[in-house]
Amino acid sequence: MFLFSDLLSRAFDSWFVPFIGFFLLPWTTLAYAVMWSSSNRVHGFEWFIVGLAFLADLASYASRNRARSARS
Repeated sequence: MFLFSDLLSRAFDSWFVPFIGFFLLPWTTLAYAVMWSSSNRVHGFEWFIVGLAFLADLASYASRNRARSARS
């Protein structure tokens, strides 16, 4: 999506935030950009979708830590 569309550049003012978001919170960054594209702002139920994406990012970090501690 970053390479083939301008969705991220329309949702964010600079390239730095989506670049860092790609590495730290990829699902949240993507959900925010997609929700932004619908009306050039994020409001109402769209924040719920962004929140779910944030929880998905947190769950991936938690599962990675759990798997790492189970191997030890």
